[in-house]
Amino acid sequence: MAASTSINGGRCEAGEVHVIIGPMFAGKTTDLLRRIESESSSGRNVAMIKSSKDTRYANDSVVTHDGLKFPCWSLPDLTSFHHKLGDDEYHKLDVIGIDEAQFFEDLYEFCCKAADHDGKTVIVAGLDGDYLRRSFGSVLDLIPLADTVTKLTARCELCGKRAFFTLRKTAETQTELIGGSDVYMPVCRQHYVSGQAVMESTRNVL
Repeated sequence: MAASTSINGGRCEAGEVHVIIGPMFAGKTTDLLRRIESESSSGRNVAMIKSSKDTRYANDSVVTHDGLKFPCWSLPDLTSFHHKLGDDEYHKLDVIGIDEAQFFEDLYEFCCKAADHDGKTVIVAGLDGDYLRRSFGSVLDLIPLADTVTKLTARCELCGKRAFFTLRKTAETQTELIGGSDVYMPVCRQHYVSGQAVMESTRNVL
């Protein structure tokens, strides 16, 4: 039985936070959609959110690299979601999915309120590290808040071993650079180190 918490003198089922992390092309969005569709099939009211920064495939859908789709809210921040949806519809929601979570600066605050105070189950998918293997956005800040954390791996594009990292193939150095296989590839540790050395040499020349 789910725990209950007291909110402003009332009772509300406690929510949950589930975090899916990993490099690019690890299937994070696929896993998120699978979980959201399972919740929907169980009769729960669901909503999906993605960052409006991500316009690679569609503006009104979360889309996996292999073409799976789910309608979504495309927003610049998470704080505006409740307002845009409206109180009645928000209160009816059971599950909220968030894709490309690293782009939301208010991620921690939103998930904390949604799960702790509003009784929502929040399922978050995002990159844990950027192309320099440094923390990306506030995704890792959710780990102390999370009920579960799933770290997925891809397959190294160069040798086929398990890939834990994302290698940027272009000379740009800004943290946020949205792209697909034309810009990034999943790599194992060995090929990250060797590939990053090559790319650093290229960037230093430019």
